[in-house]
Amino acid sequence: MLQWTRPRQKGENEPVPMFRIEKKKGKQEARKARMADWEPGGGQPARHPLAGKASAGTDISIRGGKMMDLDYLYHPYVSTRNTVFAKKGMVATSQPLAAQAGLEVLQKGGNAIDGAIAAAAALTVVEPASNGIGSDAFAIVWAGGKLHGLNASGPAPQSISIEAVKKQGYEKMPAYGVVPITVPGAPAAWAALSEKFGRLPLADVVQPAIRYAEEGYPLSPVLGKYWERAFRQFQTIFKEEMFRPWFDTFAPDGRAPAIGEVWKSPGHAAALKEIAETKAESFYRGPLAEKISACIRKWGGFLSREDLEAYHPEWVEPISASYRGYEVWEMPPNGQGLVALMALNIAQGFEFREKDCVDTYHKQIEAMKLAFTDGKAFITDAGEMKADIAHLLSEGYAANRRRLIGDLALDPEPYELPKSGTVYLAAADGEGNMVSYIQSNYMGFGSGIVVPGTGIALQNRGHDFSLDETHVNALKPGKKTYHTIIPGFLTKDGEAVGPFGVMGGYMQPQGHFQVIMNTIDFHLHPQQALDAPRWQWTEGKKVLVEPHFPNHLVQGLIRKGHDVQVAADTGGFGRGQIIWRNLDTGVLMGGTESRADGMVAAW
Repeated sequence: MLQWTRPRQKGENEPVPMFRIEKKKGKQEARKARMADWEPGGGQPARHPLAGKASAGTDISIRGGKMMDLDYLYHPYVSTRNTVFAKKGMVATSQPLAAQAGLEVLQKGGNAIDGAIAAAAALTVVEPASNGIGSDAFAIVWAGGKLHGLNASGPAPQSISIEAVKKQGYEKMPAYGVVPITVPGAPAAWAALSEKFGRLPLADVVQPAIRYAEEGYPLSPVLGKYWERAFRQFQTIFKEEMFRPWFDTFAPDGRAPAIGEVWKSPGHAAALKEIAETKAESFYRGPLAEKISACIRKWGGFLSREDLEAYHPEWVEPISASYRGYEVWEMPPNGQGLVALMALNIAQGFEFREKDCVDTYHKQIEAMKLAFTDGKAFITDAGEMKADIAHLLSEGYAANRRRLIGDLALDPEPYELPKSGTVYLAAADGEGNMVSYIQSNYMGFGSGIVVPGTGIALQNRGHDFSLDETHVNALKPGKKTYHTIIPGFLTKDGEAVGPFGVMGGYMQPQGHFQVIMNTIDFHLHPQQALDAPRWQWTEGKKVLVEPHFPNHLVQGLIRKGHDVQVAADTGGFGRGQIIWRNLDTGVLMGGTESRADGMVAAW
């Protein structure tokens, strides 16, 4: 059995640990001294010198000021990336070309909000397997010394009802076709963000995305993988004529484009140009709105021109939970960010002295399991939510749930978690503005409905509605359903630390929970906080772990009663981005998802 030891030092002949730490001079002497405290772990990883200190009741994450005490040369997990540092601006996305689009706008005089919009628009072109013009969106913006939340999720059509859907032969909401289409909010989000905070004209901000669509771009590896997977699936299930525009748009040669192959979408470019020039008016109250409603009407759907005309995104107050000296911020319901905050409140009652040990993972999983069970029971359209958010975030509520956690895995009421696709991005500038932004077609390419000639792929968010009238997310006209996409933000003492997020359907609050604990409890820098092996609770006692998740931890969790399954790949564990700001110097530090094609673009 592999025995973990401290790093080999001069004159010693002890075994080299799995993660070799090279000797450094000068600035690394203090770190070398800390390493001397490492002990053999009896077959388990020795504790990182910083692990667990944040739970001891004092805020040790601050040293000589407000800067997080992060070791940027410590790499406990396999990674090919380092944290990126910059001062003037930074954009982190799951696609290099989208990050470059945001950076291009920053360098032309735009602020972080302009950069985020540019990246978001570009992502509809360069990552269509996860989002599109027909997406929903949410944003948390730090500007003017405070946080602003934007809910750009769309409601169900006014003409839809449980009875009307059942009359079409459905016993539950379908995943594809015109029925699950709700009002898309992303174009309205771009316009609203630009109007309230932007510095450059929206037409200039969206220009890089238009260029990618007109001139084409080569597919990146992860994008190519999911595009091909979707094409094979859709070949099997998309037999109706309504789906032909999807194949005309995304498989014009009768196949998915290959990795490295250049793909163009002139219709997409034209739609983006029209949205930018009209500040999204055409999409909701003009020619594009007519094309969208006509397409849906032709195939017996419910979304109408009137639904589009009536839509406006909502500015809301983000909600938060205090966690070991920091404030963690999420969007309020109908989003599921509340789940992450509830889990953090439950976890805060425990001391976590080691990251990579069975007890830590067990308590994390149990806290998330309880939070998710409650979230699924209560979260819905804010106007119809019966539970009080303040109560769900109270210390008393967390303590009551925490008492249920013992040495063995709990088995709460199970539910099925569908897979989905989303894009998350973070942006910051040298003036202090920061943006946490997320948009999604929900399940990959969305509903499979593409408005002919426009490149507009419409989301299938309505799939999350229930046709059971007693369900908390029962379908109703004009109602917003439980929403999976959530941006996150971290502050300390009223100052912005920065945006973070992990896309991926029901993985998202679990990703937020793990990334925040990796940062605050275990002092991992942004890149390592994202690189760390992830787990995902799915239902009952079932837990998925990534292929590289340590086997001794898997076996330990099994002994505690968890039904642990090792996933075949990392595709279902989310894709995250982080940008933190050094509160002492203003320096930006960013990490991007190693499980995707991501990039941090900075200057």
